[in-house]
Amino acid sequence: MSLRQLFPAVTDHPDLAALYAYPDRQWLRANMVASADGAASLEGLTRALSSGTDRRLFALLRTLSDVILVGAATARDEKYRPARPRELWRDLRAGRPSTPPIAVVTRRLDFAPDSPLIAAAPAHARTIVITVARAPADRRAELARHADIIVAGDETVDLKAAVGALAARGHRRILAEGGPHLLAQLLEAGLLDELCLTFAPLMAGPGAPRVVNGPPGTGPAASPLPLALAHVLEDEGFLFCRYTRTDAA
Repeated sequence: MSLRQLFPAVTDHPDLAALYAYPDRQWLRANMVASADGAASLEGLTRALSSGTDRRLFALLRTLSDVILVGAATARDEKYRPARPRELWRDLRAGRPSTPPIAVVTRRLDFAPDSPLIAAAPAHARTIVITVARAPADRRAELARHADIIVAGDETVDLKAAVGALAARGHRRILAEGGPHLLAQLLEAGLLDELCLTFAPLMAGPGAPRVVNGPPGTGPAASPLPLALAHVLEDEGFLFCRYTRTDAA
């Protein structure tokens, strides 16, 4: 790995833990990857857009977080499992549980209770299922045997209420890992404080979704979110950009 910092200062030995440290308040960070022409995935998966350094930073961002927020479709497509200690920067978890829990946003509760994401979660980081009041009661009761349930909204998930419920549980440093529909909803709700975006040095061509993908004419299209560039790192043509909302100071 030959990771360099290009901005705001040039250095060959960036302090990654300091660069990505959360502020001392509730903060929602999204981490996404895109091709040079804006594709958020290739054939429905992000793996082909990633690199060893990207995966290392992915692990760092998970390590620094209190909870990992993900949409149900992304969790299924990417075959999510609970975070494992060996995947994280262990020295940065001192004084906290060894792994953060995964919080899955799902309106329909279409997860099997015996799936690894639900059944294999450790007691200190039980998977959190964020759903709605109208979700099937029997499925909710079944999942509640293995996971923690947050009901936020009646027919659609109220992400402001969900984030508030996570913060009330002590999860103030939130890492959203997508997918594009969840990021669109977070933008629309005004909840996004920071975007970490990896640009892969390849062209995907037409057809792939962007990192924000939702119904036309809603959310960010109606109200763009101004961002400030906090830093840029580079390794083997991959660019690792961190943006914060301009009113976050």
